[in-house]
Amino acid sequence: MANVIVFDLYGVIARTQTGAAKRRLETLAGVTGPSFWEAYWGCRPAYDAGQPSQDYWAAVAARLGTTIPDVQALNEADLDSWTEVDDEMVGLVVELADQGRPLGLLSNIISELVPRFEARHGAWLGRFDVLTYSCDIGVAKPDPRAYEICAERMGVPPADVIFFDDTEGNVVAAREAGMTAEVFTSPAQVREILAA
Repeated sequence: MANVIVFDLYGVIARTQTGAAKRRLETLAGVTGPSFWEAYWGCRPAYDAGQPSQDYWAAVAARLGTTIPDVQALNEADLDSWTEVDDEMVGLVVELADQGRPLGLLSNIISELVPRFEARHGAWLGRFDVLTYSCDIGVAKPDPRAYEICAERMGVPPADVIFFDDTEGNVVAAREAGMTAEVFTSPAQVREILAA
């Protein structure tokens, strides 16, 4: 069994956007429905890898063939939509750290969100040995380099890592990079796998 535990952030420890938050983004963008989200996610990889926010929103607007009325307000609402966490998973992180388990975080996250998230959640984030953010390393999952860099920062080969992510494509890529990886479903699932 792998000795080092690495978690994804969003969809594992941090919560994804609520329906209300998504509706607010659509309202501020002036575009609703699937077309907005296709542009939002279609342009996201470069943003996760360090692209400035103004360039990201310009790319979203261009893909939609529109002008965003208030980019600053939309950007603020977007950042706020990514700051909630699952308290049970936070508790599990603290428990594992108290047991002396080596812990890493590997997250696709934009640069503007990092200080906001860390200011709000610094206490438990400080329990991780390594925080690997896509915006800092210049590549995002499922790029194999993201997993390699994370393992290197943890001081181990990928084979010594068990990785939990809620996105199947990221799990497949982690396995291809040499990690043991599981699609996250719940804190209970993590406990069961780590106890096995």
